[in-house]
Amino acid sequence: MDRRGFLKTSLVVGGSALTSKKARAQDKPDPEEFVGVLVDTTRCIGCRACEVACSQEHDMFVPDVINDGALESIRKTSETQWTVVNKFETEKGDVFVKRQCMHCYQAACAIACPTEAMKQTEKGPVIWRGNKCIGCRFCMISCPFEMPKFEYNEWNPKLQKCTMCFERLEEGQQPACVAACPTDALHFGTRVRNLKIARHRIYNHPDKYVAHIYGENEVGGTGYIYLSAVPFEQLGFRTDLGDTPYPEYTKEFLYAVPMILFGVPAFLLGLNALADNGNQNTDGEFELEFDSDHKGASDE
Repeated sequence: MDRRGFLKTSLVVGGSALTSKKARAQDKPDPEEFVGVLVDTTRCIGCRACEVACSQEHDMFVPDVINDGALESIRKTSETQWTVVNKFETEKGDVFVKRQCMHCYQAACAIACPTEAMKQTEKGPVIWRGNKCIGCRFCMISCPFEMPKFEYNEWNPKLQKCTMCFERLEEGQQPACVAACPTDALHFGTRVRNLKIARHRIYNHPDKYVAHIYGENEVGGTGYIYLSAVPFEQLGFRTDLGDTPYPEYTKEFLYAVPMILFGVPAFLLGLNALADNGNQNTDGEFELEFDSDHKGASDE
């Protein structure tokens, strides 16, 4: 390898990897075409039918909503429950809130996944594909809502979180939790439609709702959006996330990773080839190059 070949190889390898990573980081669907769920907390009665339906649909632990007393404490989703309902004491009385994966429009978990095991589908729902997962758990670290959960006690662990019932959506059905809700607290539809409904309710009932749709702009927008009669911090929502999608914070780093992983090794390989003074030069390219340079110097 001559100097020109070395430099060319380094630039091509590093540049190709960088271009590939850029394409992946920027390849995201049009948020206006995404689907999602509008959660109107003013309509939720805490029956937890959504919890039961979710568990039954995905063959997980089915809670005893009559006797388990789960509403007496604040719960997080787990590897055995993808959706939970909590009760909050607020300035306007008790409010029940369903929580699950938010399905961000620029999902940090999907961008962070090195194998695309955590994948954002074209219509928005973020799913997990076990045959591609290597167990790195980058998705857990990157999620601003702490939704992916790892089965630490299983011999063949999985990453567990709500998938918005992606399989049901492919069959033209609603998510199981939406279909089970008896009070229309959950509404499934496109992003545009859900936002229109939410704005319409706020406009027509300004005394009933706070003028904020949670998930419209948080972390760039989410598939699940919420309406509330009280400020969202009273319902346990994070209000410090900002409007910037989380992948934007790490974009420069992600673009640099391929250069580090591919460009630097190629660079070092080239340096090694240039510095090699062993027997490989007896009939190699470097000897020919030296002979050519030597003759040119004599002619001058």
